[in-house]
Amino acid sequence: MTSVKKPQTMKPATAAQKLGILLDAAPAEFQTALVTRTELAALMENPPEWLVELRANGPHPKQVVAAKLGVSISGLARSGATEPLTTAEISALLQQPPAWLVLERSTQAGVRADQIAAKDRDAERAAKKAHIERKAAQELAKETRKN
Repeated sequence: MTSVKKPQTMKPATAAQKLGILLDAAPAEFQTALVTRTELAALMENPPEWLVELRANGPHPKQVVAAKLGVSISGLARSGATEPLTTAEISALLQQPPAWLVLERSTQAGVRADQIAAKDRDAERAAKKAHIERKAAQELAKETRKN
């Protein structure tokens, strides 16, 4: 007995997030229809004109705005920048950064530096642990050969 598999679908909001676009700026037919994984892959592979335009000029969702500005989503929220921004608005902010943007970019750079330092520290600890374990195995092998 074989069953026909129904294609997996996702809500338009999920598809918009995966495409990196603002759902409210997408065409009405995209906003209301379920999207299959195959359709999503096709949109990513060969985007229609409306998708190319949205990705290029916006308005962009907060994740994209934060990435383009080099800040976290929390940093955007702290600044009060809750509305979607266009590429032109983002460019204007980058050309003449307000005080909040300078502060949030500095904060983000500090967080990234801390993450790198923690990763390096963890790698060093793992290397030391592996070295100690190798030494212990070698000592055990020596003892076993002696007996």
